[in-house]
Amino acid sequence: MHLLKIILSTAALLLALAFSPFIFASSLTEEEMERWLNSDDLEPPNYQKVEVNEGVLFFLTEKPLKSVHHHHNSFTLYKTSLKDGWIKLQQCHSNMDRVPRVQVVFNKERIRDIKVVKSDAIEKAWVEKNTVQLENVKDNARLCIEAWSRALFKNKDGSYRLTNGPFMRKFLDGYFPIHVTIDVDFTATTLKLVSVEPAAQGGFKVSQTAKTVSIDTLFEGRLKTKLTFAN
Repeated sequence: MHLLKIILSTAALLLALAFSPFIFASSLTEEEMERWLNSDDLEPPNYQKVEVNEGVLFFLTEKPLKSVHHHHNSFTLYKTSLKDGWIKLQQCHSNMDRVPRVQVVFNKERIRDIKVVKSDAIEKAWVEKNTVQLENVKDNARLCIEAWSRALFKNKDGSYRLTNGPFMRKFLDGYFPIHVTIDVDFTATTLKLVSVEPAAQGGFKVSQTAKTVSIDTLFEGRLKTKLTFAN
């Protein structure tokens, strides 16, 4: 039985599909996994790498004929977030692939109060420590989670950053399309949006008001986003 792992470090997402190019060694301990989740490394320690086409990031301006995995994050920032970094996270996955087992793994030092608020076409879904465990995920399944994430960080110059990614959908010989949307609400703070990286372009849409910003993107490859705020 193959196990799909969706691993989140801070607000970042690594979506590794079943038959992932990362084959975890049997010697990988819980302590080693925790060190990896707390690091910026994409690849876990003691892994075997299957040769794949590394490719580059391609933004897609036209939707594929077949529905693709949609990953949606909603972040709400509060005044207290500027002091402690904790923000409200609402996360949904839709158009999920059919797999017998899935686990969504969060960095246990940067997540709390995880709740499964919705699960469709999934036989069983439950929270276990810093993970959400799923069994028998059917075609076009949908999962929604709520939690508190310590994802806002203060820079040396006094600005703040919210970094997400890498987002990807990878299967042995290369990357496949994935649809990612990010909504950030900072109404309750004194912050102003300074910049969004990457910049808006075809296939990467950025919409904003005085106190909200939204990203809607369809792409192949690996994507990281960075939002910078200042008072």
